[in-house]
Amino acid sequence: QDYYGKELQKSEDLKTNACVTLARPLSKVVRDALERVHKEVVARYYGCGLVIPECLESCWILDLGSGSGRDCYLLSQLVGERGHVTGIDMTKEQVQHIARASPLPLNISPPSLPSYSQVEVAKKHMAYHMDKFGYQKPNVEFLQGYIEKLGDAGLADESYDIVISNCVINLVPDKRAVLHRAYRVLKPGGEMYFSDVYASQRLSETTRKHRVLWGECLAGALYWRDLYSIAKEVGFKTPCLVCASPITIGNKELEDVIGESNCCFVSATFRLFKVPDNCQAAPSQVIYSGGILGHEEELVFDANFTFKKGEAVDVDAEMAAILQSSRFAREFLIQAGKANTTTPQGCC
Repeated sequence: QDYYGKELQKSEDLKTNACVTLARPLSKVVRDALERVHKEVVARYYGCGLVIPECLESCWILDLGSGSGRDCYLLSQLVGERGHVTGIDMTKEQVQHIARASPLPLNISPPSLPSYSQVEVAKKHMAYHMDKFGYQKPNVEFLQGYIEKLGDAGLADESYDIVISNCVINLVPDKRAVLHRAYRVLKPGGEMYFSDVYASQRLSETTRKHRVLWGECLAGALYWRDLYSIAKEVGFKTPCLVCASPITIGNKELEDVIGESNCCFVSATFRLFKVPDNCQAAPSQVIYSGGILGHEEELVFDANFTFKKGEAVDVDAEMAAILQSSRFAREFLIQAGKANTTTPQGCC
């Protein structure tokens, strides 16, 4: 709360690129939606890429660590009026420096703004966005609470199609609790699509207790193999790696702290699926219909699978189960049959 509420006033204050790494190129649909988000909401953005999955129409989405609401308002446009987006954030610190993130003429001082929490910043622009999007009533809500205690915020089990998170889970000591609660609030067939920071090994105690490295999203980074074991433990299928980018540290003091262990960090986007126990699938051949907005010619599902419109692709039993039980089912023709290739498991 201190680091994001007081010490950071603009993205240039960050000492690493962990919180400003782009996940992958943006589609025109997403770029256009981002243009319609209020400037004050986007001014104080920290996150390792946009977490915008595909096939969102009418979905109910939960954003863990929603901050000032940028991703929520972007998703609000993609789910449409029949969809819904809930943002939850714990930050209570004052964010009166938001305006300073935007360049101002040298002879003009940043305005003195009222004191707002991150959630309040998001809420105060609700009417602006609903009018901008042409919606009759809001399809977005913002809650203050902890992402590892979603039940305390009144979020019911099996109530969301998708859970997203953007470079926030590393800030929570109990990662298992976050994934467990996310699994519970997802509907059967639901997806957790999230970007975060991962380490090439388990971190030393010196690194884990370093205050600035916590704020920079590195001290709380999960060893990537632990993500796989925790995900399986709480009920998710094997994590699908979407993309990953190396993190650079442009600060000598921080390099020295981390350098002792030779640890490397990446920002990575994963997707986890809650496949129902009764979903029986075998290795299959699947054909993408091309029906997803912004992905009409091909769907880059993860690092292993790219589905081109009309082309048959062999998938293993686990991917067949994911496609068959999730919101993607209506976009694919799935025919059971032995796959001709062995699919490597993605890792970062």
